[in-house]
Amino acid sequence: MAFRPMRLAAVFVVALVAAPAPPAQAFTGGNHESITRAALPWESGTLSAMADDRDGAINANDHGGYFLAGPLHCDNADYLAPRYAQDYPRSRDEATTELLACIRSSVARFRNAVQAADGLVDAHGKVRAEETDLSSPCVWNESSDRAKCDVLEQLGRGWHQLQDFHAHSNWSDRAAPGPVGLDNPPGLARTGAVPFLDIRRYSTMEDGEWTREVRALVPADLATGCYSDFDSTGVKSADCAGRVTHNRALNKDTAASARSKTGDNFSRAVSGATAETTRQWNDFAAELRRAYPDDRRGEQMICALVHDEPASSCP
Repeated sequence: MAFRPMRLAAVFVVALVAAPAPPAQAFTGGNHESITRAALPWESGTLSAMADDRDGAINANDHGGYFLAGPLHCDNADYLAPRYAQDYPRSRDEATTELLACIRSSVARFRNAVQAADGLVDAHGKVRAEETDLSSPCVWNESSDRAKCDVLEQLGRGWHQLQDFHAHSNWSDRAAPGPVGLDNPPGLARTGAVPFLDIRRYSTMEDGEWTREVRALVPADLATGCYSDFDSTGVKSADCAGRVTHNRALNKDTAASARSKTGDNFSRAVSGATAETTRQWNDFAAELRRAYPDDRRGEQMICALVHDEPASSCP
């Protein structure tokens, strides 16, 4: 099957040029790897193809120009309410628009992955050995490869920013003691599933419908940090002056950042990202069962994705 990925927003084309990555803005590759390994009950070879700290699909968005596309890391949804900053340069609506761009890219990747999964098995549900063989490495370059590689790439690229959301936002963390403001934005201290990251359901809805739902669900004080990358409009902020920044205010990419050192903020980000990845995998598996019920094709697709040698493991 020839797999042609759906186009993401045209603005990303500006950012997707081959370019060396600047200093890390996301969970480090090692943190993405440990989160992904903890979240997925897959066999070792397939899990490494997804999770490896340098070459795994989950880290593909941190290489080349993808690194500079803010929606692929849930950046730039920064906001401070008037009670904290009377003249904050962005509105709640503008911040939510950036969050929607992040979610929209995951929705597109989810749809792509469901489409690509059709190539994992034949019309009768038999695993296609040539399409599920990982004896040679997958290449995450957006071109059609073996069906299993195509599915892993779409899932990895779509899950990356959902993991980053927990490191880059104030959803689960707490502010440091002292005044709340630009360098110490409020923390929401939320636990449990993020209601507006319901990617599977959004993938079955019209964009206008689910985006209205998200706008209604986003808490007034939610923020992710401003980072000097391209936002959803194609604008690359020079220095994020006067805004809640990623680097100074909200970054929990490593345990060493200032925000991570406040209480258990880092462990809360890691736990949230791990649970989010498990949720997204379970939702994807459920969608395969729904979309491909004939001859248990969906079940066979799931089997082909979690096993290293599915041609023999999934009779």
